[in-house]
Amino acid sequence: MIYQLAEKLRTLRLQSKLSQKEVATRLGISPSIVSAYEVAERTPSVEILLALASLYKCSSDYLLGLNRTLTHNCLDVSGLSKEQISALQELIRTMQNK
Repeated sequence: MIYQLAEKLRTLRLQSKLSQKEVATRLGISPSIVSAYEVAERTPSVEILLALASLYKCSSDYLLGLNRTLTHNCLDVSGLSKEQISALQELIRTMQNK
């Protein structure tokens, strides 16, 4: 089992003010599977883990226990064109170099 994954998933869901049913609907799985993840009866697939990280706006490293600090350093770029995403990446690189 991944270090404290179940607890992290439950905490993130509650912080996001989502029910297990709402999470299940967004991920295309059943609420019982969401429940099984949160009580450590099942481990999500890589695809579901990435979807959970996206849903909760956290890194997959945090969920996997590789990074013990929750940071919300993710940007939702859905709906942006490739050019807009490239412009954001360039802006970030410029700011990091200062």
